[in-house]
Amino acid sequence: MKKKLALVLVLVMVATAALTACGSASGGDKPLVVGYSNFSSKFSPFFAESAYDQDVATMTSVSLLNLDREGAIVEKGKTGETRPYNGTDYEYFGPADLTITENEDGTVDYDFDLREDMTFSDGEPLTADDVIFSMYVLSDPTYDGSSTFFAQPIKGMEAYRSGMDTKFKLMFEAGKDNTNFDLWTEEEQTTFWENLEKAGAAFAKEICDACIAEGVNKEGDSVAACAANWGYPDLDANATELDFFYAMLEAYGNDVSAMASTESAGSSLADLGFDPAEYMIGIETGSSADHIEGIQKTGDYSVRVTLDHADATAVYQLGVAICPMHYYGDPEKYDYDNNKFGFDKGDLSSVREKTTEPMGAGPYKFVKFENGVVSFEANDSYYLGAPKTKNVQFLESQDQDKLNGVITGTIDITDPSFSLDTAKAISSENSNGEISGDKIVTDTVDNLGYGYLGISAYSVNVAGDPGSDASKNLRKALATVFSRYRDVTVDSYYGETASVINYPISNTSWAAPQPTDADYAIAFSKDVNGNDIYTSDMTDEQKDAAGLEAALGYFEAAGYTVTD
Repeated sequence: MKKKLALVLVLVMVATAALTACGSASGGDKPLVVGYSNFSSKFSPFFAESAYDQDVATMTSVSLLNLDREGAIVEKGKTGETRPYNGTDYEYFGPADLTITENEDGTVDYDFDLREDMTFSDGEPLTADDVIFSMYVLSDPTYDGSSTFFAQPIKGMEAYRSGMDTKFKLMFEAGKDNTNFDLWTEEEQTTFWENLEKAGAAFAKEICDACIAEGVNKEGDSVAACAANWGYPDLDANATELDFFYAMLEAYGNDVSAMASTESAGSSLADLGFDPAEYMIGIETGSSADHIEGIQKTGDYSVRVTLDHADATAVYQLGVAICPMHYYGDPEKYDYDNNKFGFDKGDLSSVREKTTEPMGAGPYKFVKFENGVVSFEANDSYYLGAPKTKNVQFLESQDQDKLNGVITGTIDITDPSFSLDTAKAISSENSNGEISGDKIVTDTVDNLGYGYLGISAYSVNVAGDPGSDASKNLRKALATVFSRYRDVTVDSYYGETASVINYPISNTSWAAPQPTDADYAIAFSKDVNGNDIYTSDMTDEQKDAAGLEAALGYFEAAGYTVTD
């Protein structure tokens, strides 16, 4: 299941493959078809959550800052910068120049000087007003998307976001027995609770059904049993679906949007009869600033952001997607000098309305999402020049269908999971018998992720006590054996396209522990007494025997009788 539960980590570093069909059209009107995983239709740069939805948003938008191949900020975007990478020089451009100034009082100014020749895909000019609008959307007290722009130490941000909360949070915390109807009517309150509890119970039931369908739980298991395997082990044995729903909501600080988008087993709360967006309107609860002191328009094409103090990572959050205020907001509500920024503070309804149909100044224009296909056409006004491929389609595809799609020609580019069987199927299509040839070209890259095996503490324990030392030793016994045989598993399925790792972090990360590190250790390589199970001079057969012997030690510590 997707929740992390109580995990025993058995880690595998997996490579992914990008497949390209040779001879596919890259120009003209014929679309370039890219095999993708499923979308959630949240294509807005403000509210996209999944990587696939974010890719759609990225196709249609530009960010205030660009990165080079090493992840460093391109500070001279207007004129361009040449930087080396792996012995080759590359030229980088961006929508703006960036100048950083550290002031004597400890504050830091980030000055953005925009190009003056950029337009959105509908021909409207891109100006500082659009940048200001985008930043204020991300700073609004009711904003509940994935951006953390509002969490940066921007001068005046806290004062702007205080004194207001969402209608949902206020109504929820007031409770069903609330008798103060200054902020909403009694009828609104009744409707709120009826719809929330009905949808919430259905939402939790869907999760329980998924646990049973996946075999993690069995038919007839209690809600508490299913909840435990979803990562909520503390529910009472007689808990209802609604109790489960409230437990999840509490874990997210009553942020219903974040909870619902993360925990869902399929349906959204809106699908089940309660739309959180209707209650994301802000309600004033006290005084607050009417603008953010640290966000200043310094010219028609220039913006300054001032931080209270230096923060080395903040710049990566300041490079926001520049969204057209005239599309996502309301130009009639924009008056910078009078602290009006394209929408009413606390009301992002106009922005949310455009979530499924993005528009920006990116290389492509969003056309439609229909029958599992996201269609794009080239943006002729893109500031770096119109793309040579006029039409692009992102096609929803199941992983097992991606390779066949390339073989049959329905997909031009895709990224199936890579295994020995996949490699064999690709090689058989190419006349040279290799994974890159005359029909299919394969480009393998290290995947920014890893696979792991999880052991449910609720299901695998001694005497029904998941947290006891005996239960932990039982799971360590199993994990010791699983860990020993990871090499066999990986080699038989992935071959050379994956490697075993021992810490829960991708090897593509600079922070990943390496075997040369002083304290590096093989996962589950200590016996019950804390001694090393393996030595460097052991043969594979000796390591197998030592692993099994160590497992028996853990089983015995778990209370099992060990004989012979």
